[in-house]
Amino acid sequence: RPTILHRAYRLEKDLDTPAKIFFKYEGTSQAGSHKPNTALAQCYYNKMEGTKRIVTETGAGQWGSALSMAGAMFGVEIKVYMVRISYDQKPYRRILMETWGAKCVPSPSKNTKVGRRILAEDPDCPGSLGLAISEAVEEAASQEESKYSLGSVLNHVLLHQTIIGEETRMQMEMADAYPDIIVGNTGGGSNFAGQFLPWIRDKISGKKPDLRIICVEPEACPSLTKGPYTYDFGDEAGLTPLLKMYTLGHKFIPPPVHAGGLRYHGMAPIICHLY
Repeated sequence: RPTILHRAYRLEKDLDTPAKIFFKYEGTSQAGSHKPNTALAQCYYNKMEGTKRIVTETGAGQWGSALSMAGAMFGVEIKVYMVRISYDQKPYRRILMETWGAKCVPSPSKNTKVGRRILAEDPDCPGSLGLAISEAVEEAASQEESKYSLGSVLNHVLLHQTIIGEETRMQMEMADAYPDIIVGNTGGGSNFAGQFLPWIRDKISGKKPDLRIICVEPEACPSLTKGPYTYDFGDEAGLTPLLKMYTLGHKFIPPPVHAGGLRYHGMAPIICHLY
């Protein structure tokens, strides 16, 4: 860090727009995404508490890759339940996790009660993040030296990711610019929240009341635009605490679109509160 803030000159030219377009690129980390920002922190604090093993889920494999990398750095064993459709579509992410010493299994699996139940109901189930979370939580809760780790949605994850927006503010100052519009994609919400939370204080305080912040979500899993704002579980089996969020329902299995990290039924409560 810091990661690069690019000025998209050629895109501006192709669009024939007077707007200045900047984009913050988080793909330069060893794991290839923004996820190490929270994976390193979570793995470090687990190590300090004497945790031997962390169990987690992953959609497209970015979070699983990041936590596997962090586990290798801090000497913590990592087990990853990877959503089955992404496990099949993205073998190189699985190889990356295994290269860092993690064990990666497709979800739903026969390792857990919830996985066996889903497979009995639908042997061809493509899986979902909510289901993979259930499997990871169930396994972590059943083993004394294991803990569960989540890579998005929750407040502490969004806090870790604000390094993205804090850097961007400094970089935009260097460019003598301030954004009129901030746009980002949302799955669980940590990536985009990491960018916009350091800016939204200017809007809330009245310093920049016209600042626009736009979340973009997949039509296949439109939690913000189609889901009710209510309390719901963060996982399919209802093992997590209830979260107040826009949700399509914790039993929702999204279509098997390629954007595996965006196939989550809910949204970060902080984003939902501000929406």
